[in-house]
Amino acid sequence: METGDAMSVVVAGMVTGLSLIVAIGAQNVFVLRQGLRREHVGAVVLVCAASDTVLIAAGVAGVGSLVVQAPALVAVARWGGAAFLTAYGVLAARRAWVGGRLEVDDRGAPASRGAVVATAAALTWLNPHVYLDTVLLLGSVGSSYGGDRWLFAIGAVAGSWAWFLGLGYGARTLRPVFSRPGAWRVLDAGIAVVMLAIAVSLVRHA
Repeated sequence: METGDAMSVVVAGMVTGLSLIVAIGAQNVFVLRQGLRREHVGAVVLVCAASDTVLIAAGVAGVGSLVVQAPALVAVARWGGAAFLTAYGVLAARRAWVGGRLEVDDRGAPASRGAVVATAAALTWLNPHVYLDTVLLLGSVGSSYGGDRWLFAIGAVAGSWAWFLGLGYGARTLRPVFSRPGAWRVLDAGIAVVMLAIAVSLVRHA
């Protein structure tokens, strides 16, 4: 394969991967929040991007067909994810309602690295859309490239890492906005809406 053709496959993988990852979701709003807090950002980015790497590789390797044949696995992820997202959404709604210290550096007590990592992992692996979209859909598109499917996977993985690094470490550019009174309450209200909306969607499609 010529260099230009190989690069086009890599770019196709990156664009396809980003189209699935960039949409506002539970995982992204959590990364954004941690980036604004400057709290364990590297750990959060690593968990999210590394998880995507594993899932993309699994999809391109053909694991997507196993997901289709294991509805029980998807059901467990669906109900577990709905419960987790509901709890997280309620907590975010409470933060938005109660308010509190609004300075960017002081927004609530700092969470432990373990708690942050566990939350990032739960938001990733308890989301059934991860298995249906990233593994099944991305895997299906990748398989259409035949022997070049791993170039497609490389592009998708590169897009994932670029997105989470940019979101996590780029969030600091919004810090002046979140120094204003009420800004954190608006963010937490938005987080609550996203989390609860996704939870409802999961239950409705159960």
